Amino acid sequence: MQSKIFSVNKTLNLRGTLMDLSVPKVMGILNVTPDSFYDGLRYTDEASILKQVEKMIAEDADFIDVGGYSTRPGAEEISEEEEVKRVLPAIELIVKNFPDAIISIDTFRSAVARQAINSGASMINDISGGNLDDAMYQVVAELNVPYILMHLRGTPQTMAKQTDYENLLKEITDYFHQRIYQLHQLGVMDIIIDPGFGFAKNVGQNFELLRNLDYLRILGKPVMVGLSRKSMIWRTLKIKAENALNGTTSLNTIALLKGASILRAHDVREAKEVIQLINNFPNPLGIEGED
Repeated sequence: MQSKIFSVNKTLNLRGTLMDLSVPKVMGILNVTPDSFYDGLRYTDEASILKQVEKMIAEDADFIDVGGYSTRPGAEEISEEEEVKRVLPAIELIVKNFPDAIISIDTFRSAVARQAINSGASMINDISGGNLDDAMYQVVAELNVPYILMHLRGTPQTMAKQTDYENLLKEITDYFHQRIYQLHQLGVMDIIIDPGFGFAKNVGQNFELLRNLDYLRILGKPVMVGLSRKSMIWRTLKIKAENALNGTTSLNTIALLKGASILRAHDVREAKEVIQLINNFPNPLGIEGED
């Protein structure tokens, strides 16, 4: 890939402020759910939410991703009303106490996304890529906010059984091509793609995807990866999620070398340290015209 053909957009417009992604960023995870695969029940009251957000901001998180719907395999489905009840107070609390924080809303429901943006969030992180709510793309266009477009087959309840790909990379790339085109037609340009590690992919497919992550440069969009304490790490190492930080750091390093622009992480400080170290390797992809 010694060419400029596949140049990647490296800025995001966040409510009129441009964020430069030429240096990778970290999205800190705040799950306000009782059944998250790793941190369930940890951040379900005001004191714990504020303490965790303060910690992530002190560790230089670039975004805080607030989610109220657990997407672990087999997670129980909750109503839209329950999701709103979880995420809006958390967003309002963050806005009140940390007004400079950039908040992302982790939801596949357009009504939840709209209310979250109106409450102070600045971007939408949709695990379904618009598949689970036909109104999502129109809402993103109306709100004029950056959109994280993730690859997923099925739903969180059914995705574990939908791993029968003929050509993993081609099918994921085609999926993104189609949806990026639809979004562009609506005027949505600030799009981040997330290949969806652990979503409708088995362990072997996750590693294949990571190995070929730089292939997604052909889409011309920044890539976010969510590898943090995922089952591809702890199943491979035969450990528990709470012991998977070292494995997460290892895979985040590979993702950065493969061109990732955003690391979505439970452990912000460690992710920022990886970025700082990788930045000491000028032009790690060897692509002309890239710093």
